[in-house]
Amino acid sequence: MLEINIITLFPKLFEEFKNVLPFNRAIKNNLIKLNIINLKDFALDERGTVDDKPYGGGTGMILRPEPLYKALESISNREEVIALTPKGETFKQSLAQELSEKKSLTFICGRYEGIDQRIIDNLATKEISIGNFVCAGGEAPAITILESIVRLLPGILEEEVTQKESFSEDTLEHPQYTRPEEFKGWKVPDVLISGNHKEIENWKKQNSRKF
Repeated sequence: MLEINIITLFPKLFEEFKNVLPFNRAIKNNLIKLNIINLKDFALDERGTVDDKPYGGGTGMILRPEPLYKALESISNREEVIALTPKGETFKQSLAQELSEKKSLTFICGRYEGIDQRIIDNLATKEISIGNFVCAGGEAPAITILESIVRLLPGILEEEVTQKESFSEDTLEHPQYTRPEEFKGWKVPDVLISGNHKEIENWKKQNSRKF
């Protein structure tokens, strides 16, 4: 079983995803255990303070180290602790495969201007970014990463589905078509309905492109 811990200020953002594929199947089949940890439960005071102004000046607020430290200490198994930051390693399919083979993943969802660097330097094992842009927080990136990881777990999808798709062999998957054969004058390529399996495979390879 893969244990997934998510430290966030907005736990409700994750609730609906527990009810849709691939998460609901993974939970139902005891393939994952999903723990949503509300950072406010470790606030510094009754007002729920978890952030403060940055040293050195600047705009916005920074998540303070004390609540994050306490939240992480509440997790018994912290094999991989991932800070979701714009300056992290860019997420890709090979990293999704690597993470899917772990026993425990903990995601720290930053908010505002980010996370106190001391938490990243001393407690995180990885920094991950989903691209060269900035989100309001780490929740959307966490969901994106988890969708990619959970679908790779044995028993979620047919093995062939995850082996022959975009990024699995350093290629982007070929175009896909379904019924009807013609729609508004737009036709499915003849080769795909020819029944010639060798030619179909050649077409698929020719129309997959390297990335």
